[in-house]
Amino acid sequence: MTKKALFITSNIGVEQDELIKPLEFLQSKGIEVIHAAEEQKDVQTVKSDKEHAMAYTPQTTLAKVSPEDYDILVIPGGTVNADTLRLNENAHKIIQHFTDNAKPVAAICHGPWTLINAQRIKDKNLTSYKSIRLDLENAGAKWVDEEVHRCNTNNWPLITSRSPDDIPAFNQAILQELDH
Repeated sequence: MTKKALFITSNIGVEQDELIKPLEFLQSKGIEVIHAAEEQKDVQTVKSDKEHAMAYTPQTTLAKVSPEDYDILVIPGGTVNADTLRLNENAHKIIQHFTDNAKPVAAICHGPWTLINAQRIKDKNLTSYKSIRLDLENAGAKWVDEEVHRCNTNNWPLITSRSPDDIPAFNQAILQELDH
């Protein structure tokens, strides 16, 4: 049976490499990948949060996703992307479904920010982009400075990485999680 990965984003400010490189890597390994965004319109990506990059068309919207159909949730970074998703109730519901059903979540760079508002960060050990460390700690997480970190606290796996530089290790950790 083919494994399925769900990527969730807003429609603006998504770090290009954190969306595209893991998505293409998983596809190359035979994983079915669906990208859901807030709206059914192009997703504007960025490089280093400042420069406009490519636009990508998602396959569906957060409101239309059935999270029970997927084996792993991937949350790319990008400051504006993560900050926007933090306020999206559909994103919260998707995250909560995955965590409540002990399904893995992978978040990179600013992606872990979304877990705060979904109320799924308390007691988790994780890494992220360094600028959100204090936010994560204030929400009850324990922050570590590692290329990739896997935490199973609260009986659901969380895979996190710090930045685009960590994408190769992040991709391998996601693949390894799907092989369990």
